Amino acid sequence: MCQDCGCSITHDHHHDSLHTNPQLNDKKTLSVIHKILDKNDIEAQHNREHFEKHHVCAFNLMSSPGSGKTTLLEHLCQYTDLHYAVIEGDLETSRDADRLIAKGINAYQIQTGSACHLDAFMVHGALHHIDLAPLDICFVENVGNLVCPASYDVGTHKNIVLLSVPEGDDKIEKYPVMFRRADLVLITKADLIAHFDFSIDSAKQQLAKLNPHAQIMTISVKQPESLLPLIDWLATKYAALNQESQATHKR
Repeated sequence: MCQDCGCSITHDHHHDSLHTNPQLNDKKTLSVIHKILDKNDIEAQHNREHFEKHHVCAFNLMSSPGSGKTTLLEHLCQYTDLHYAVIEGDLETSRDADRLIAKGINAYQIQTGSACHLDAFMVHGALHHIDLAPLDICFVENVGNLVCPASYDVGTHKNIVLLSVPEGDDKIEKYPVMFRRADLVLITKADLIAHFDFSIDSAKQQLAKLNPHAQIMTISVKQPESLLPLIDWLATKYAALNQESQATHKR
């Protein structure tokens, strides 16, 4: 876990976190964490403005490792006319970006080293390597981790959290900070549901308690029709961003 990401601090359980994490009883530690997060938030807003200047809607994809983020991004291009690029985050290797590039998708790899999440400064650096002009949307595929990425705004417009069937439906309650930040939750690898003890109804109930405003969809890249609601959702968010931008310019 990062020493500086503040992943153990939440707005809803701040006092509990202080009692269970001795390091966070130190006012100097708290001050450093808040300064880091404040600087990150400023850079994140700069990233958002950069996306909006180019009429690009950006989505932060977060999940544990192996949930199917890269696989989903490989397949989406077959079913949508939306032009997209991907900023990839992993500790090491460029394997995920290489996979996407092989499919003809513009992708740039960030290797974080020991950092368990992307931050706004990393994404800003990656934007120098992505041509936004021909794009409609941009995905930021965060480091596989259900904890730390939730603490960092990277400058996207919406958060998409993936939860695969093999992981189990209990992860929503176990990792509440992540799912509270979600605008959309994707239950992935749905074609495997007959082989695992995973309840879609339970997942929906848990999410409704934590985050009643988040949408939830069940998808599988092996069932292309299941991707259509996701594609519609992405297109709707892209259109809404452009309508808002046009309205702003008319004022």
